[in-house]
Amino acid sequence: MKSNPKLGLVLAILGLLTGLLLAYQIASIYQSTMDGKIAEGRPDEGITVQIVFAILGWLTLAAAALMGMAAYGFATRQSWAWFWGTVAATIYMLTAFFPIIPPASVGLPSPTAPTFGLAAILWFGMLIVGGVAWKLIALTFVAGIAYVLTFMDGVACISRYQTVPDAFLHGLYAVTQMVNWWGAAAWAVFIFSALKRKPWVVPLGVFAALMSMLGGFPLGISDVIRLGRFSMFLPAPLISTALLIYLVLPGTRKLLQKTDAG
Repeated sequence: MKSNPKLGLVLAILGLLTGLLLAYQIASIYQSTMDGKIAEGRPDEGITVQIVFAILGWLTLAAAALMGMAAYGFATRQSWAWFWGTVAATIYMLTAFFPIIPPASVGLPSPTAPTFGLAAILWFGMLIVGGVAWKLIALTFVAGIAYVLTFMDGVACISRYQTVPDAFLHGLYAVTQMVNWWGAAAWAVFIFSALKRKPWVVPLGVFAALMSMLGGFPLGISDVIRLGRFSMFLPAPLISTALLIYLVLPGTRKLLQKTDAG
């Protein structure tokens, strides 16, 4: 261990409990949020909740299992423990964020909001325990924002697919939905590979950025044209564009190669 294994063990146990709490919270608001969306006249968003909340619940429980594995690693002073704790916390930050929005939009409580804050504390805590340099923490944090927002673009496609009657846009939502989710997954893997200083981290980041841009810009631009205002589809590809520019700079490869994750 390159830092405090006792602190890591405390964080991992807290992380395991956080995962169980988050899964319970998602399950507890699942039906009421769908009912609220239908009562509000948005059955499309009810269907979106039905699909996405279930997926987030699966991911949350898998991440809780990873936290349990990390706790074992810290207890036995394994050098890999902080990394897998970070992976689990990264998943929590996604699975706690989206469930804040749908219930709040229909006047229902959003119990995962404080859990999202706890997930962020776990994420930073695991990186500190792992001794990760602050420059790398900053880079992966921005990539984490792109990861969450790119996933959100994919979620929004599910609702738009059901409500926008235009034939071309209908096809556009179908074509780009999974591209955004694949892009979100690519950003997550980029974060993990950056922490492990993999030699292919920069090409992977370029791929993740392009996936987010290809999935998000067509949606955002079509929204601007159709609605005449800024589209919330745009933050993900805009942040990804900034990250793409940063990743291809000469100094970035040196940073990722020389930064010791510990």
